[in-house]
Amino acid sequence: MARSAGRGDHESPERTSHEEARVAETLKKGSRVTGAARDKLAADLKKKYDGGASIRALAEETGRSYGFVHRMLSESGVTLRGRGGATRGKKTASN
Repeated sequence: MARSAGRGDHESPERTSHEEARVAETLKKGSRVTGAARDKLAADLKKKYDGGASIRALAEETGRSYGFVHRMLSESGVTLRGRGGATRGKKTASN
């Protein structure tokens, strides 16, 4: 179930916009994330990635780099999805 970014999104019981602002405030680009904050961020990223969000989307949302988000997901034990889009493998018999 993907959440829509509709008008009522701020009323989500999962997290209020105030909480999101607080989390974003503690995750300023380049600042170190350690301890409980790191565990919370890793769990949040894992939940969103498992829900279908891309690493690039998560990086943009958190103000962090692609590499940082990738590393956090890997450290959390997430099975990363393969790349999307067209592949350059052998053509099928129907082509």
